[in-house]
Amino acid sequence: METITQDQLDTSKAQIADDIKNNRVLLYMKGNKMAPQCGFSAQVVHLLNQANIEYDTRDILQDQILRQAIKDFSDWPTLPQLYVDGEFVGGCD
Repeated sequence: METITQDQLDTSKAQIADDIKNNRVLLYMKGNKMAPQCGFSAQVVHLLNQANIEYDTRDILQDQILRQAIKDFSDWPTLPQLYVDGEFVGGCD
């Protein structure tokens, strides 16, 4: 596993801020809405789908830097993480 630099984290956090600003509902999760890769992510996807909410996802399993940066960005240690109108609203709970 490669060491993540502070510059990489800062760049990723800037991208996260931009993504959250430009997506009304955004879910950082393991997998994607078509193929969740953990039970907690699957539960959030199911709830959003049941409520007919339009949302986008980011797969933290595809990017080690993103996986760490989103935890630092929110100061929240677990995933999934759901953002609505620019605000972190929580995870699966």
